[in-house]
Amino acid sequence: MKAELRQRMREAVRAIPADARTASARRLCEILVSQIIWAQATSVLCFAPLSDEPDITAVVEDALSAKKMVALPRFDSTSGVYSAAVITARSQLVRGPFGALEPGPGCPLLPLNQLDLILVPGVAFDLAGRRLGRGKGFYDRLLAGVRGHKCGVAFEEQLVAQLSEEPHDVRVDSIVTPRRWRLCGVEG
Repeated sequence: MKAELRQRMREAVRAIPADARTASARRLCEILVSQIIWAQATSVLCFAPLSDEPDITAVVEDALSAKKMVALPRFDSTSGVYSAAVITARSQLVRGPFGALEPGPGCPLLPLNQLDLILVPGVAFDLAGRRLGRGKGFYDRLLAGVRGHKCGVAFEEQLVAQLSEEPHDVRVDSIVTPRRWRLCGVEG
């Protein structure tokens, strides 16, 4: 069932015309940086989007220009887990083992418990904060080590009524889409 939902969500995102996807991602970034949680965060874990994820490059640039500590996930092939590595410029990103850009080997690690805000990609989300990832559990293991505010980042088309949940799944605290920022589990 999860595989079917993943496929349906990928098709829904692919169906969004490229110009609409670009405009939606821009609006999502505007909504995110207007939130108090963004203004108060001094250390942020961002991500380099894959082709079916909202492009949050503008958020990364905003964080860097605001002198926030900016980290992105970096995969450690030896341990098989992601950690947070700090960048000071997008030019420090290199292609990682799964095709996503990530901080190069010279970028220092940041303990996960020092992150104020974590931007979380996903294939689908529900408004209770449940998240459907790509199926390998990498992000859930990463999120299990953070104490900061976890914000799901998605196109509106990636929101579903309800997702199933497994014991190892980690919920997000809020979700931002091109139409809204919302605390999870809150009506309205």
